[in-house]
Amino acid sequence: MEANLKDIRTEHFNLAEMCHSDTAVAKGIDNTPTVEAVSNLCQLMTEVLEPARQKLGAPVIVTSGYRCLALNKAVGGVGSSQHMTGQAADLVCSKYEDKRRLFNILAKMDIDQLLWETNSKGTQWIHVSFVGRGHNRHMIRNNYKVK
Repeated sequence: MEANLKDIRTEHFNLAEMCHSDTAVAKGIDNTPTVEAVSNLCQLMTEVLEPARQKLGAPVIVTSGYRCLALNKAVGGVGSSQHMTGQAADLVCSKYEDKRRLFNILAKMDIDQLLWETNSKGTQWIHVSFVGRGHNRHMIRNNYKVK
């Protein structure tokens, strides 16, 4: 299935990276997305991630995309996580300045949720979600603390 997931792509993103999880591999969790999740991930890639990456002009790394229920529990995700429906991704950039610029680019787009997240260790990433045109809340939080 992994080879097939790589075939579904935009210029800078592919479905395989949207579903990959080191935690899933280490714990033997099958993180194969549902048909609905694949559709949602494709919308997220084409409507949000690819346009933002092109505006940024620098690499964007997906650290977490789709999570099945077992994986979401394993990583301590909230029970209502949009990752489980394929509507969310966590992103980083190699340079802090690029990550800040990416956040600002995403804030101007049609998104459901945009969070600048920081965990107890000080690690920071961007969480972005997309539920569909005309249905996004455009909820933005610039300093969201996670456990």
